[in-house]
Amino acid sequence: MTTVVDTFRGLHYPNKIGRLCFLSLEEVMGENGVKALLRLADLTQYIEHGYPPNDLKKEFPFEAIAATSVALSTMYGPRGARGLELRAGRVAFTLGLKEFGPLLGMADLALKLMPITMKLKIVLNATAQTFDRFSDQSSHVEEEKTRFIYHITRDPSSLRSDPGLNFYIARGILEEATAWVSGGRRFAVEQITCIALGDKSTSFTISKEPLD
Repeated sequence: MTTVVDTFRGLHYPNKIGRLCFLSLEEVMGENGVKALLRLADLTQYIEHGYPPNDLKKEFPFEAIAATSVALSTMYGPRGARGLELRAGRVAFTLGLKEFGPLLGMADLALKLMPITMKLKIVLNATAQTFDRFSDQSSHVEEEKTRFIYHITRDPSSLRSDPGLNFYIARGILEEATAWVSGGRRFAVEQITCIALGDKSTSFTISKEPLD
């Protein structure tokens, strides 16, 4: 019997996002650290042939994201991997903004005069639209009175051999997105569901009130 998670096999990100993923990890663990990680994850093709090219062809598999996360956990333990993935996610947003921001019309000046809740809504929706438009990851944003909920309905982290509330690179991206749009404020971002655990989506809550 085919499960929902099984349908995620064979889905892809664009090469550009795969490249950004590895460059972000390189920033927090060094080039040699990434090589060791790729060997452990059985992704040696990215050592032998280099990182994915900087293009929008959908050739970087969901399975590669899952395998990289599991290998990080094996190398550094769950707590160490969590910290590295969160940091890599923050770097990935910064690098991705340079690559995808112009394509989405994300202009810093236009956002400066808006109320904070509107800024959060715009950046979260823009992040979701980036993945929807350029990859097989499907995302959307729901707004509640005190928080936003960021839903991912086609999710690579559910392909992990140890699935759970551990899609930390996505959480890091959301943390940095909200910090960037608010001029450096920090907001509570928490993963609350995972498709592989039987939930309808893999989702994150984002508080509308800053922590500081």
